[in-house]
Amino acid sequence: MTEKLKFKVGLCSDKGLKEENQDSLAHFIPENLNLLNGKGAAFALADGVSSSVEAKQASQACVTGFMEDYFSTPDSWSVKKSGGKVLTAINNWLYSQSNQFHSVDRGLASTFCGLVIKSTTAHLFHVGDSRIYLFRDNNLEQLTTDHRIHLPGEQEYLGRAMGIDYRLDIDYKSLAVEVGDIFFISTDGVHDYLSDKKILAELKSKEDDLTTLCERLVAQSLENGSLDNISCQAIKITELPSQDRDEAYSQLTKLPFPPELYEGVTLDGYRVTRELHASSTSQLYLAVDTDTNEKVVLKTPSINFEDDPAYIERFQMEEWIGRRIDSPHVIRTIEQARPRLFLYYVMEYIEGKTLEQWMADQTEPDLTVIRNIVSQAVSGLRAFHRLDMLHQDIKPGNIMITEEGLVKIVDFGSTKIAGMADVSTPVERKELLGTKHYTAPEYLIHGAGTTQSDLFALGCVTYEMITGKLPYGTAIANATTETAFKKLKYNPISRHVSNIPDWIDLALQKAVSIEPINRYEKMSELESDLRKPNPDFLKESSRPLLERNPLAFWKFISALLFTANLILLYIFTQ
Repeated sequence: MTEKLKFKVGLCSDKGLKEENQDSLAHFIPENLNLLNGKGAAFALADGVSSSVEAKQASQACVTGFMEDYFSTPDSWSVKKSGGKVLTAINNWLYSQSNQFHSVDRGLASTFCGLVIKSTTAHLFHVGDSRIYLFRDNNLEQLTTDHRIHLPGEQEYLGRAMGIDYRLDIDYKSLAVEVGDIFFISTDGVHDYLSDKKILAELKSKEDDLTTLCERLVAQSLENGSLDNISCQAIKITELPSQDRDEAYSQLTKLPFPPELYEGVTLDGYRVTRELHASSTSQLYLAVDTDTNEKVVLKTPSINFEDDPAYIERFQMEEWIGRRIDSPHVIRTIEQARPRLFLYYVMEYIEGKTLEQWMADQTEPDLTVIRNIVSQAVSGLRAFHRLDMLHQDIKPGNIMITEEGLVKIVDFGSTKIAGMADVSTPVERKELLGTKHYTAPEYLIHGAGTTQSDLFALGCVTYEMITGKLPYGTAIANATTETAFKKLKYNPISRHVSNIPDWIDLALQKAVSIEPINRYEKMSELESDLRKPNPDFLKESSRPLLERNPLAFWKFISALLFTANLILLYIFTQ
């Protein structure tokens, strides 16, 4: 039977010999199982920097802000991205408040330790000199590094903290967890006065009440002369989510595959009009909602994969993705009001054609129209990237154009969701790559992509809209190694189409560079460089051919000399 993530938690915080307790700590373990599975449980501790009279406000802002805002981030985001974004926002607020005071003593600064445990993985966020330890198999390991700078003599000061600079450098790490693990989080009021050996001895004491254990460590810190606030928190993992393959398959197959559909058949209130598309993996049907008379598209799974849990999970995830993306340039997934008896999902019906069909109908490239298509596609891809998703299969067949010229990205079958990678599963997930001619080389070399991988695909599509060809021809489909990819040569647009400005060619060459580091960082940069000349590209195109492309220059000279020799040979032989 599946177990959910369960913990025992204890904590204690004391002002010690100080007048005010400037430490803050908290934890949140969602009761809602979907939230617990999607975002995990969070634990935080912050120690306000005592040189600031606003230290208490700073530590409270860190802990409260992290607890509230982390769980408000999209569930498609990875824990790393969610935590990083939240802490950056908190740091910016603290720093802005500090600037209002125009005084270091009045600034808001704090250390911070955050721990998120999601599925079977712990994610650590750390700034300052508070610590996170792991107690496992009777051993104690310090997982964080103190951000202290030591000066000559015995002087030292805090090198990093929340709120002291608008730039925030967060230490992040993740590790697999086990049942019985205890994470111990403490401020320097504890670990500066208790040795790791003493903390280990207490954790070994088999004290079942973690609050009592924390209280005992706080009392011992005071006895050892602690002059600071004293706070600590202990988290013991008592259960981890587990699921065997059979159980996972049972959960995934609660809804059976639909029966064969054809014109006139009604499925859960949707009357099928005709089949739109069929492949080895799925079918698309035009249907009418019998309640509203609205035209919709039904996507059904292929019967060929009825016993493939990885396929079924991926098919269900397509609907999950569609429900979360809200963009006029991404096909809309429709939430169903009626009970569903079979496995399928519903999308809006688009009156139009694929970009592949659109290109087949064109005789000459119209740069104004092409720029408009690219701009809308960029907006659609941004909607994926904002949710920490990669589409991974951008190609002409997956871009629709309505009769009014509205561009929509379709097909989420290869989409990668960062937040799902944090969740363990017995189902063997396979990375689905897009069509080879448009797939970025890094997928085949390193097995992982970034937003620049979607950029590469869009660059290939844009090149194809202009030339009807691909930037590396068909050779890219046969390359499988880093060496093979490095041998590929970009084909200038001028080989296929005349009267296209060089600066547009250079923009596309940058977008489809084999090395991701040489591509644009943002898609908006490609969009901008297709609309107006990039000054750097104008300089490049004005350079002599010998400087820009020595190989092409000498090939031209060789051809010229060869032609001249032929002419001379002809003259002298007459």
